[in-house]
Amino acid sequence: MAEQNSIIMEIRAGAGGEEAGLFVVDLFKMYSKYAASQNWKFNILDSHPTGIGGFKEIIFEITGENVFSKMKYEAGVHRVQRIPETEKSGRIHTSTATVAVLPKPKTTEINIRPDQLRIDYYRSSGPGGQYVNKRETAVRITHLPTGLVVTSQTERNQLQNKENALAILAARLLEKKEQEKMSKLGGERKAQIGWAMRAEKIRTYNFPQDRITDHRIKKKWHNIEDILNGEMDKMLNTLAKTLKNPTPYN
Repeated sequence: MAEQNSIIMEIRAGAGGEEAGLFVVDLFKMYSKYAASQNWKFNILDSHPTGIGGFKEIIFEITGENVFSKMKYEAGVHRVQRIPETEKSGRIHTSTATVAVLPKPKTTEINIRPDQLRIDYYRSSGPGGQYVNKRETAVRITHLPTGLVVTSQTERNQLQNKENALAILAARLLEKKEQEKMSKLGGERKAQIGWAMRAEKIRTYNFPQDRITDHRIKKKWHNIEDILNGEMDKMLNTLAKTLKNPTPYN
């Protein structure tokens, strides 16, 4: 398949409590700043903030040239080791976040029939003020054949939230379709394709040692702050050269 020009990324807090939610923010800022440096379009589709400024989950769409080929290796478990601001004893804390990178399907790839959907509207939660909470602008869509449930509440417009939720649903259905293909293949072929490694720990961000380690290629980089500010080119280029396994979308 030809290069995808639009992807949906999902970042979810994993182990580590509130610190994991703050790490989600760090990863989100890293990707959004990198997207800006590439002149890619960036749009938040859904988010679930925590009480101290983190995110339980944030989902966003990135559109631009070579976006999938550059970002596909970010899928997996990211681990951070650092001393949280709330840690008085100076103890290093370890937490994780999971990143998914889903190509946005073309209309011909995934067919979603209206009669397969249950759509519920409700009031948004979290930041946004009274205006957001007065009206039922948030959308929850259940795909009845698969049981997949998606939500969107970032916009103040019900229709836009519905479109955002449908985009997330289509991407997850395509992922499910590809995973089902993988399950029918032999182990060797599965290893070659290496699809959607959501559960695999791919990278550690060690703040005390100012070091990022990618465990797949045994490569280290320093200057964590620069990379988290969006200076990802060196790291992404090294990954692209080293991880040459084909994916279902190439």
